[in-house]
Amino acid sequence: MADLEGTPKFSHDKGIIEEKLEKDFPWWKIWKRRRYVVSILAFIGFFNIYSLRSNLSVAIIAMVENRTITLENGTTIYEQEFDWNSSQTGVLLSAFFWGYITTQLIGGILAERYGGKKLFGFGVFTTAVLTLFTPLVAKQSYAGLLALRIIEGIFEGVTYPSIHSVWARWAPPLERSRLATFAFAGSYVGAVVSLTLSGVIGDTLGWESIFYIFGVFATLWFFCWCFLIAESPSEDRFISKEELDYISKSLNKNDEDNRKVKHPWKEILTSMPFWAITCSNFSENWGFNTLLTQLPTFMNDVLNFNLTASGSLSALPYLAMSICTMLSGFLADMCLKRKYLNTTQVRKIFNCGAFISQTVFMLGAAFLMSAVGSTICLTLAVGLGGFALSGYGVNYLDIGPSHASVLMGISNTFATIPGMVSPTITGLIVQNGTADEWRIIFYIAAGIYLIGCIIYGCFASGKLQSWSLEAKLLKKNGGENNQTYVEDNDNVAFSENNEIKKI
Repeated sequence: MADLEGTPKFSHDKGIIEEKLEKDFPWWKIWKRRRYVVSILAFIGFFNIYSLRSNLSVAIIAMVENRTITLENGTTIYEQEFDWNSSQTGVLLSAFFWGYITTQLIGGILAERYGGKKLFGFGVFTTAVLTLFTPLVAKQSYAGLLALRIIEGIFEGVTYPSIHSVWARWAPPLERSRLATFAFAGSYVGAVVSLTLSGVIGDTLGWESIFYIFGVFATLWFFCWCFLIAESPSEDRFISKEELDYISKSLNKNDEDNRKVKHPWKEILTSMPFWAITCSNFSENWGFNTLLTQLPTFMNDVLNFNLTASGSLSALPYLAMSICTMLSGFLADMCLKRKYLNTTQVRKIFNCGAFISQTVFMLGAAFLMSAVGSTICLTLAVGLGGFALSGYGVNYLDIGPSHASVLMGISNTFATIPGMVSPTITGLIVQNGTADEWRIIFYIAAGIYLIGCIIYGCFASGKLQSWSLEAKLLKKNGGENNQTYVEDNDNVAFSENNEIKKI
C-alpha cells in the first residue's frame, strides 16, 4: 500500500462538531477546551524540564569563580569554593545526558503500556526532587554530583517520548503543530527564565537557592498535572461531549486501538523518512545543547560579562526560540488547514528554512566575536530553530501517530549524543577561553546544521507510512462508521467499504 499523507480532511459531521465547539466555547474560554488545557500544562511541564536541566549552567560559574576574601590582618586572597578545571565542568554539564540517553526508547515503550500522562509527570517530579538535593551532594564530592546529574538524566529521559503518547490521544491532526509546538515552547521559556533568574538568584541569595527555587516549583506543578489531566479524552471527567466526539472522530481510532499497537521494528528502522527526522533532531540538539550549556561561559570568557549579565543575555536566544516555536505552530497549521501546502511541504519548508538560517547566523557569530554582533547572531541562530519544531518536531505524528512515542524514543536516543559529546568537546577545545577557541565551536555547530538540512530536505515525508497502525486500519476499513479520511499524495480521498473515491 502506498504511503499516505498524514493530514486528514474532516467529514461534514466533524465540521459541524468543530463549528459547535467554536460557538459554545470561544477561543478565550481555554479552560473549556480540554486539549488546550493539556497543552498549557505540558508547556509548564517542559518549562520545568529545561529549567531543571539548565540551571547548573549558570550556577557553575558562581561555584568555580575566584572569590575575593579579605582576612582579619588585611591580606586579600582569592579562593574557589569548588576547585574544578574546565574539563571537569564540561564533564559535569554533559553528565545529565549520559543518563538521559538510556531511557529514551524505554520511555516510549512504557508510555504506551502505562500511559504518557503518568510517565511525563513522574519524570519531571523525580528530577525536581533530585534537584533539591544538588547543593548538599555537591558539597560532599565531585563524584557524587556527577552521579546525581546522571540519575536526573535517567528520569528526565522519559519525558519527551511520553508526551508524544499524550498527543497521539489528544491532538486532532489539523491541530498537531500548534498544540505540540506550544507545549515544546515551554522548554525554551524555561531556559529563558532559568538563565535569567539563576544569575540574579545566584548573586543575591547564593547559588544553592537556584536549585531550591526551581525544584519546589516543579514539584508543585506535578500535583496540578496529576489532578487536572487525564490519560485520554475518554477518561477526562471535565471534557464536553462535543470535544470528545471531535477528537475521537478526527483520530479515527479508540483507546483499544492504542493498546493493541505492535511496532514493525524492521520497517521503522529501514524507513528513510524516520531517519531524516532523527538526523534533524541530532543536528538541532547539537547547536541547542552546545549553547544551552556553554553560552554563559562564552559570554563570561570572551565578552567579559558578569554572572548576572551572562545569565540574562544567554536567555535571549531561548526567548526568541520560544516565540518562533509558538508562531511556527500556528503558521504550519494555517498552511495545512487552508491547503496552501501539503504536510510534506510544510515540514520541509519550516525545517530546512530554520536550519539554513541557523547555519548562516552561527557562522556570523564566529566571525564577529563582539558583544553586540555575537549576541544578535547567536540569538537568531538559536531562535529561528523554533521553526524546525514544526518540521521534524511533530513529524513523528505524521508518519506513524500510534508509534510516535517509540519513534521519538529512538530518535531522541541519537539526539541525546550531542548533549553528551558537545560540552565535553567544548571543554577540551576551550582551554584558555580565547575567541579563536570559541570560534571552532561555532564552526562545528554550523556544519552540523547544514548537514541536517540536506538530509531532511532529501528524505523527509509528511505522509502516513505503510507500516503504521493507522495505515493498516485504513486498509482493513477501520475507523468509526467504516469511514477514514486521508490525503493520498496531494489529492484528498475518502475510504468507505474499502473503496477509495475522489472528493
